[in-house]
Amino acid sequence: MLSLALRGMRTRWVTFVGSFVALALGVGLIATMGLALAATFDAPERGTERFAGARVVVQASRELAVGTPIGVRTSPLANPPAVPRKWAHRLAEVGAVAEDRTFPVSVSDGAVLGRGRGAGAPPVGHPWGIAAATPYRLSSGRAPAAPGEVVVTTGPGARIRTGDRIEVGTPEGTGTRTVVGTVPSAGFETALFFTAAEAARIAPRIDRVTVDADPAAVRAALGDRSGMTVLAGADRRRADPDPDRDEKALVSVNALLGTAAGITAFVSVFVVASTFTFAVAQRRREFGLLRMAGATPGQVRRMVYAEALAIGVLAAGTGCALGRWGAPRLAGWMSGQDIAPAWFRIGEQSWPLHVAFWTGLTVALAGVTAASFRAGRTGPTAALREAAVDSDTMPWSRRLAASAVLLAGLGLLVVDLATDPGDILKRKTYLTQPLFLIVAFALLAPVLMRPLTRLLTWLPARLPGAVGMLARQNAVAGVRRTAAVAAPVIVTVALACSLPGTTATIGEAKAAEVRAQSRADFIASAGGAGRALPEAFLAEARAVPGVTVSASRSTEVTVLEEGTALVRSEAHAVDSAEELAAVSELPVVAGSLSDLDDHGIVVNEEWLTTRVGEKVPVWLGDGRRARLRIAAVLAVGTGSNGVYVTAANAAGAGVDRADIAVTGDTDRADVERQLRAAGAAHGVDVMPAGPWMTAHHPRTSGSTRLGLLMILAIALVYTGIALANTLVMATTGRARDLALLRLTGATKAQVLRLVAVESVTVVAAGAVLGAAASAVNLLGVRAALGLLDVGSGIVVPWLEVAAVTAVTALLAAVAATLPAAFALRTRPVELAGARE
Repeated sequence: MLSLALRGMRTRWVTFVGSFVALALGVGLIATMGLALAATFDAPERGTERFAGARVVVQASRELAVGTPIGVRTSPLANPPAVPRKWAHRLAEVGAVAEDRTFPVSVSDGAVLGRGRGAGAPPVGHPWGIAAATPYRLSSGRAPAAPGEVVVTTGPGARIRTGDRIEVGTPEGTGTRTVVGTVPSAGFETALFFTAAEAARIAPRIDRVTVDADPAAVRAALGDRSGMTVLAGADRRRADPDPDRDEKALVSVNALLGTAAGITAFVSVFVVASTFTFAVAQRRREFGLLRMAGATPGQVRRMVYAEALAIGVLAAGTGCALGRWGAPRLAGWMSGQDIAPAWFRIGEQSWPLHVAFWTGLTVALAGVTAASFRAGRTGPTAALREAAVDSDTMPWSRRLAASAVLLAGLGLLVVDLATDPGDILKRKTYLTQPLFLIVAFALLAPVLMRPLTRLLTWLPARLPGAVGMLARQNAVAGVRRTAAVAAPVIVTVALACSLPGTTATIGEAKAAEVRAQSRADFIASAGGAGRALPEAFLAEARAVPGVTVSASRSTEVTVLEEGTALVRSEAHAVDSAEELAAVSELPVVAGSLSDLDDHGIVVNEEWLTTRVGEKVPVWLGDGRRARLRIAAVLAVGTGSNGVYVTAANAAGAGVDRADIAVTGDTDRADVERQLRAAGAAHGVDVMPAGPWMTAHHPRTSGSTRLGLLMILAIALVYTGIALANTLVMATTGRARDLALLRLTGATKAQVLRLVAVESVTVVAAGAVLGAAASAVNLLGVRAALGLLDVGSGIVVPWLEVAAVTAVTALLAAVAATLPAAFALRTRPVELAGARE
């Protein structure tokens, strides 16, 4: 049987080349994504950056540590406390000290940032005295010596020079300052240095203290109960700006690549299995002839397995080589698009290649298993069948599998809607759960394609000419072929509709929820610099007649759930409940916002404790423990309804937003004029609420859109190639049928037109099934939003779906007509009489 298998591979080389291409590309995709995903598991080791010149750095603890029955649980603090002045004085007795203060600033001229690794981060301010402990050294000018003088970091391309005067915004407000010196950018931040006195006035709190002394002496001076952390040697890295930024950057990349790997693996496995199954199904007359010649069912199966094994080993090996070639290029593209950090590189891991190789080989063998058993059962009389009409196209095994997958997809959707509708809005759910429906519709294609094709071709079949009628009958008769061609179309259209459609629907719902919960007419913020709103601006805004101003601060609270898990929640700290109620319309389901005071907290329904009046132990953003009474409970909504506390529990966070409502018959235009004047004087952005929300709450973020585009592009390119590949295999196998059409009087152009129309018809039917699978998914998302009381419609990506369908139809027409044209170059009488 081995020699027979080799002869068969030489004779039906088009079919085997098609199987080889599908498997090689599928394994290549899995290997590429696996290698990229493996590179996200470990961040690069970095040494101390900012305080490399300091002997010892002292700072308050940046972590909350809580003992539990299963060990100590830790969580980062959103607002770490300052170093108390008494400890700074105590440390000065041990050795020379320098006090470090870090505060957000903004610069009017973006050229200060230049280009470089730290150019994208908001600039920060420091006292010049700390520069000696850092890598910064003057490259021009001098140190600042008087208020209004600054030293700036300059990266490549910066246009700022010594002597320039620039507008600088600080927590005090905006003013003009003179650049008296420059230092080369160190890459990890963009900084402006002030005199020690001016920095202390702008930011009174001490963030860190550097000490020129032995670490043991510093620890002895502080004692064990100071709450301070002494950093020396490699531990000084923990005092760098965002020391965990590499790990944080990899978390989002890991999530994106994990989703991409799952979707591409699904597409690859599905297409490979479908291709190998179709390749075996195409040869059923050949297997019947073998049985008629005396071959046993076992011999036929062994022949099929031998062919699949030979192609599988070669194709899987080729795919691994493609993955090794493609992974570095994918990583480079992601870095260039800022999806991944600039240092992101593919490592030396080999396990993804092993996973890809054995997955591809296993899928190839599994794809021919059921078909080979059917081939082995083909009776000898099947060789006498001349009709190409398919029968028994949906075996019971496939029916059971399709039903199980369909019930699983619908069951998961129903269970989520009944128990936790919010779970449907989570990325891992709405990106992966639709795959069950896509698989189910694709598995049901042999049953669904025949009635759907008849429906779609009802009118074309009644038009003048025979092309419409023949296309209809060919598609209905060759249902195995049409189902195999439709499978990648179903996947392509369903992905193109589900992924961007679900993301856009949820994004629109979040934006609609934010708009519905606001009564504000204007919103003030300090722009993207991350600095707090100056108190002077807030005072001037409150002095405007006929307005209510609600100032809020971003912080966090942490709660220990079930005695073992620390759960962090974003929180807004407001000045008063009355002001909050005047500018917002929060979805309160229990209690009242008016009961919020310095001893209270507003939570949402996701919290384990939601009984109004009950006290809940929490840790505030600076690590302080407090027992706060639940004043009100908010609906979960889309997940954006956070926690509210008062300013007394803000953990020192500055005001980052002010919602302003115009009351009564006050002249709105006059209010806007006064607010904008106050904002311009203090470097604060004041905008009408609607435009502000549109600018700060985009429907779908740019990085999310780009990540989805990457996933879609990879999946769609592969399914497009698989579609063309399947059509080439199918059309080549119909050479005798096309020749018979020529012998009955059809011209070459008419045959090619028939082939094109038939392929486009199958694509249309596959697109309808793909759209149906997406519709079920989108309706499930809309039902979840309705149960969460979020009024927002379904966003259907019509343009993307239309473009994908049109490209797929064009690709199908070309992939079908080219091999048909090539086959028709042979005289019809010779082609019809050719041996199989």
